[in-house]
Amino acid sequence: MTRRRTSAIRCAALLGLLAFCSSSLAVDRETMLEEANLLILPRERQLPDVELIDEQGQTVTTDELRDYWYLLFFGFTACPDVCPTTLSDMRRLLSQLPPDVREQVQVILISADPARDTPEALRTYLGYYRANFKGLTGEIPELQKMSKALGLPFVAATSMEGDYNVSHSSNLAIVGPNGTLRGHIRAPLKLGGLLQFLPQLIEAK
Repeated sequence: MTRRRTSAIRCAALLGLLAFCSSSLAVDRETMLEEANLLILPRERQLPDVELIDEQGQTVTTDELRDYWYLLFFGFTACPDVCPTTLSDMRRLLSQLPPDVREQVQVILISADPARDTPEALRTYLGYYRANFKGLTGEIPELQKMSKALGLPFVAATSMEGDYNVSHSSNLAIVGPNGTLRGHIRAPLKLGGLLQFLPQLIEAK
């Protein structure tokens, strides 16, 4: 066998292996999407500099979103349905995750209604769930910047009078320990699938 032919065979084998790995990864992502509504981005995305306020009244920047796996979603404390359902589902999810996985996950509600959702209001509201949930609020321009970066749209209220509503996405964004956007959990939440695949994602880093 000539050296040229041997090299050609090796190249073909390597390409075949790469194709197999890519195919396996694609299947895994398709399975995650189908069974858990878990959409993983092909590439991590850096978050822009955004300054918000947490439920304790402290300034928080996107650069501080590190060391944990963050599950973030936009909502508001007067939300009649989506937000309480999402928080209840997240509490149930966390309670069923293995302890070593659960301690790496932090759920954050980002208020799309800063006029009503003061840090104190967020702290009181999230306290009802007794799940160590965190909250963020801030100025509308900063919130919109964060919304765009996370791929979680909301429509700011045009009137602050009466019992007004705020339109927002029902999805959650996943931010990894290095502060990059990794993907989304799409609504409706599939807790069974998330219990299976979320630990795999976290353990794989």
